[in-house]
Amino acid sequence: MAGKLGQMLVLSSIITEEQLKNALEMQRTSGGRLGSNLVKLGFVTEDKLVTFLSKQYGVPAINLSEYKIDPAVVKLIPLNIAQKYQIMPVARVGATITIGMVDPSNVFAIDDIKFMTGYNVEPVIAAESSIQEAINTYYKHSRELVSAKSPVIQARDYTLSEDESESEIEIDDTSTVDMDFDKIVGSALDGIEVAEETEDVDVIRDVEAPIIKLVNGVLINAIKSGASDIHIEPYEKSLRVRIRIDGVMHNIMNLPIKIKNSIAARIKIMSKLDIAEKRLPQDGRIKLRLGKKEIDFRVSTLPCLFGEKAVLRILDKSNLQLDLTKLGFEEKALKDFMEAISKPYGMVLVTGPTGSGKTTTLYSALTQLNKTEANIITVEDPIEYNLMGINQVQVKEDIGLTFAAALRSFLRQDPDIIMVGEIRDFETAEIAVKAALTGHLVLSTLHTNDAPSTISRLLNMGIEPFLVSSSVIIILAQRLARKICQSCKEVEKLPAKTLVDVGFSEDEAKTVVCYRGKGCSQCNNTGYKGRVALYEVMPISDEIRELILEGASPLEIKRTAAKLGMNTLRRAGLNKVKGKVTSVEEVLRVTFGD
Repeated sequence: MAGKLGQMLVLSSIITEEQLKNALEMQRTSGGRLGSNLVKLGFVTEDKLVTFLSKQYGVPAINLSEYKIDPAVVKLIPLNIAQKYQIMPVARVGATITIGMVDPSNVFAIDDIKFMTGYNVEPVIAAESSIQEAINTYYKHSRELVSAKSPVIQARDYTLSEDESESEIEIDDTSTVDMDFDKIVGSALDGIEVAEETEDVDVIRDVEAPIIKLVNGVLINAIKSGASDIHIEPYEKSLRVRIRIDGVMHNIMNLPIKIKNSIAARIKIMSKLDIAEKRLPQDGRIKLRLGKKEIDFRVSTLPCLFGEKAVLRILDKSNLQLDLTKLGFEEKALKDFMEAISKPYGMVLVTGPTGSGKTTTLYSALTQLNKTEANIITVEDPIEYNLMGINQVQVKEDIGLTFAAALRSFLRQDPDIIMVGEIRDFETAEIAVKAALTGHLVLSTLHTNDAPSTISRLLNMGIEPFLVSSSVIIILAQRLARKICQSCKEVEKLPAKTLVDVGFSEDEAKTVVCYRGKGCSQCNNTGYKGRVALYEVMPISDEIRELILEGASPLEIKRTAAKLGMNTLRRAGLNKVKGKVTSVEEVLRVTFGD
């Protein structure tokens, strides 16, 4: 929007070309929105900017300070989303929610809100300062509970002048795994003398040994830290390395930008990718043996503004928990789920955002079902873990092997149980439903916020209500919440009103004892170690089938399911709080209010 807005303002004689140039330079060096930078520089007033944008986009302008916003409307949009898009929910009438926005042309924000709330969105424009003030006012309670912790794993800066003694590290020698990470990195950087932005193959060859040590050190450090992903990101002046632990990103080091090409080349060599291709994204895998332990890395490279970004997903089979009883299910939810996957046919759907543990839940179910007498076939993108006794097919869309094409072929392979990694379109959904209705147990995933809204998602894809009601036997929504570190757990005193606001009953609020992690060396001072799944399990009962056929809304289905004993994701989280497993803060971070 920045360039477009700037040109519009210049063409309307509100600012000059020189003023636009100054504001863009400020944006390049300091960040921020172009509009707010123009206001900060005194080139235009905020009121004038809002009035101008209102006319340009044909969207009403409002002054948020004149509105008293209903807290129930505020709860529809989580704090992190409001801050991310600089938006403020203003009012809801029927199926439409009015959203105050700094940038009403942001279709991504509007689509996200539609998807998240299930409401139509009517944007209005408001000044950035008034939106921020409204967020601070109306989300004050949430801010107190969901205070974003600053990174607790401190990023380390390494320069080429560090003088560290030479250290050797072999990726398959467990005796070197306990070496000091700083020494490994320092030693590696000591041997690297490469010109800025060099593309010379001979130079890459000269630094190969230290680069190998550096990359190995990063991989081993991530494994030892219990990370699930490694991100290596080139920026204008540094190469940032971050790791994701228990779902949260931490910056661990900043490397000299001049070694970005060598690092990217080493990762590509390890994952058998084309090192000469730097213009297109690539995907590959690395298989490492660490002593007797085998660890896979799923590798993705992406060309960005300042070079290629690499993301490595760590797939450590020894850490894969495939026991359904240990994933976090509550007693009734587990019973309902076990009954569903024991049925001879029908569709079992697991929903949730990326990284919420859906694949682990499905793999656990398949492990439970993996008997000699059952023919199990899966189609996945990608295949994360190899499961003995299960026929796994990798999607290859470039040659036409899509989810739908594979699923169509499966029906000629005499299957008993089929797992579809994800239902993305009508064709895949239609074949999966037909398979479920013709004597096959079908397990799959969808991206929806909760179990009831999955019904609407299938209907929106074009599946007829009578097919949905007769094929789907259970829907499970899930999230991953961090567990309180047992080494530094302490009682957290919260007001009874706060506990009621987050979802506890008044009686529960008087007796529940909440805990939090203080932070210690065992948990890298985060207060959390490990994760547990929160489950919302909705069996498709006769009452819910009737609602599906009647075209009921997700809210109506949710209320009926709750009356029939379904625990929502928020309730499942609060039960984990009562069980001293996680904190109120963490439950608020990963779930919406009911």
